[in-house]
Amino acid sequence: MAALAILPSMLLTACGGESGENASGGADGNTIKVGLLHSLSGTMAISEVTVRDAELLAIEEINAAGGVLGKKLQPVVEDGASDWPTFAQKAQKLIRKDKVATVFGGWTSASRKAMLPVFERNKALLWYPVQYEGLESSPYIFYTGATTNQQIVPGLDYLKEKGKKKVFLVGSDYVFPRTANKIIKAYAKANGMEILGEEYTPLGHTEYSTLVNKIAQAKPDAVFNTLNGDSNVAFFKQLKSAGITAAQMPVMSVSVAEEEVGGIGIDNIVGHPVAWNYYQTTPGAANEKFVKAFKAKYGAKKVTSDPMEAGYNAVYLWAEAVKKAGSTDVAAVKKAAGGIALERPEGLVTIDGSNQHMYKTARIGVIQPDGLIKEVWNSGKPIKPDPYLKTYPWATGLS
Repeated sequence: MAALAILPSMLLTACGGESGENASGGADGNTIKVGLLHSLSGTMAISEVTVRDAELLAIEEINAAGGVLGKKLQPVVEDGASDWPTFAQKAQKLIRKDKVATVFGGWTSASRKAMLPVFERNKALLWYPVQYEGLESSPYIFYTGATTNQQIVPGLDYLKEKGKKKVFLVGSDYVFPRTANKIIKAYAKANGMEILGEEYTPLGHTEYSTLVNKIAQAKPDAVFNTLNGDSNVAFFKQLKSAGITAAQMPVMSVSVAEEEVGGIGIDNIVGHPVAWNYYQTTPGAANEKFVKAFKAKYGAKKVTSDPMEAGYNAVYLWAEAVKKAGSTDVAAVKKAAGGIALERPEGLVTIDGSNQHMYKTARIGVIQPDGLIKEVWNSGKPIKPDPYLKTYPWATGLS
C-alpha cells in the first residue's frame, strides 16, 4: 500500500510541531489526560471500536476506585480512520496539543509503524494492544498483545501436530501479513511443511472468488489467514459458498476474534481454528468480572475478545506503573513498569522490562455454533516474549 512507503522523516514533517518530551505528563489539576487512538471509521472499525470501548471501561473502573495518584483519568478520543498517516497526525495532536500522559491505540502494524517515530521523537508512550509480527522493540512502546512466539508459532505448532503439512497463505497487503508470512515460510522450511501458495489483497478487499478458486485447486491441508478488518467477512462467505468447510480445510486465523465472528456470520466460520491469548470463555474470576462489566456497560449481546482485553489490560498496567513510579513522567513510568505482574482476564500478565512486551499464555481455540470460541489447547503457563525469535534457530536472519 502506498501509505506504507512513507518514510519516518516525512511522517514527522507532516505531523508538525517541535520535538521534545511531553513535560506536563498529562496531569492538570484534578485530572490526568490519556489518549485513545483507534479506527472508529473505515475498514478497521469492525475491530477497533470495541478496543476503544474496553479502554473506556478500564478508565471508568479506575476512576471509580479513586483514580491514579488521587486524580481522575480523562480520556481524549481520536479517530485514526483506518488511515496510517492520520494515525501519525492524531498521535502528534494528542501528545503536543492535548498533552496526554500516554496513548492507548492502534491495531494494524501499519498504524503502529506510522506512529512509532512520533512517539520516539516526542519521548512519549504508546500502549499498543494487538498481536503483531514481532521483529520490533521501541523504548516508547509497550506491546500488550502477543508477539510472534506467543501466537503465530503456537498456531503453526498446532497445525503441525494435527498433520497439516501443506499450507496456503492468505493475507492483507501490508506489513503484518507480509512479515508474518516471511516467518511462517522459515518455520515451514525447518518443520517439513510445504507452502502451496501465498496471496495478498488490499485492506477492505471484498472479491475473493478468484483466490478461493486458487485455494481449491491447490488443495492445501490448511490455510493460514492474516487478513484484517472486514475483508474477512467476504473471504469466509465466499469460501463457504465454494463448498470449502472447516472439516476438510481448516483456516487458522490470527486476526479473527469473537467480535469479528458476528460480522462474518457464524455459519460462515464455525469450526475454524484461531490463535490468541484470551477468549470470552477463558476461565477465572477476573474474566467473569470483566465480561459481566463489559456487557453491563455496552449491552448483553456484546462479546469480549483478545484485542479488547489487551487494550483493557494496557490501561491497568500503565496505571500500576504510574502508581509505582509516583508520577506520570515517561522516564519514571518506563523504569517502574518492568516486572509488574497483574492477574488479568487472560490470566497472569507480566511486563518484560527488557523489551516492554508481556509474558502471555498462548491459546488455540475453535469457533463454536454460538459464535464463541472454545479453547482446545494452551501453553500451560505464560510464555516469555521473544519478538526477534532469538531462541529459534530456524529464524536466524529474519530480523
